[in-house]
Amino acid sequence: MLHSMVCDDMPFFLISGNSVNLKGFSGILTEIRFLKEVSVKHLFRALTAGLAVLLCSGMPAVSVAATDTLVVYFSASGRTETAASVIAGELKADTFAINPAVPYSVKDLDYRDPESRSSREHQDPSLRPEYSGEVAGWDRYGTVYIGYPIWWGEAPNIVYTFVEKHDFTGKTVITFSTSGSSGHGASGDHLAEKAGSGNWKPGRRFSSNVNTSEIRKWLKDSR
Repeated sequence: MLHSMVCDDMPFFLISGNSVNLKGFSGILTEIRFLKEVSVKHLFRALTAGLAVLLCSGMPAVSVAATDTLVVYFSASGRTETAASVIAGELKADTFAINPAVPYSVKDLDYRDPESRSSREHQDPSLRPEYSGEVAGWDRYGTVYIGYPIWWGEAPNIVYTFVEKHDFTGKTVITFSTSGSSGHGASGDHLAEKAGSGNWKPGRRFSSNVNTSEIRKWLKDSR
């Protein structure tokens, strides 16, 4: 006679005696098929749960801490962007590009033309070109780097647009610039005056041919 037993939700069968009741054999086969289906389901669930335990047990929880450093930059030719990328990479910082709402064309950037857009902005320091986008989570950043090319010894007007739109209270601010010949000068101090808040540190000018090693050394020395 065939008997079915269940142990820990896993059925197995015992055959006792020397003969099988053929009359009830069909019903027994049906029962066996049913129990096999149930056992497969339980087995699958058990394996799935076990796999999850194996994958997760003993593995340390990974937490991704949000950085408190932001690198903001305006780049007309790409050189300041290169410097900003190096700084952000070294500090594992977030970045925000000050992208003009109306991009500057090559003609706009012709400083030798007194009628070019950049020349007119220089002649009228009150002009504030608009930029697109906003910094997400501004309040959580404790340190902000601000980079820009040097135009006529100063930061471009659009950088002032950004600075005047933000509250730097409680933040450490460090400026950096790129230029072919001009120095950083008082450009950072002038931005600090317009900001009216924040702890502004001395800035640094880098050559237009950005030297990665030089930037890394500056970051190391300034920490």
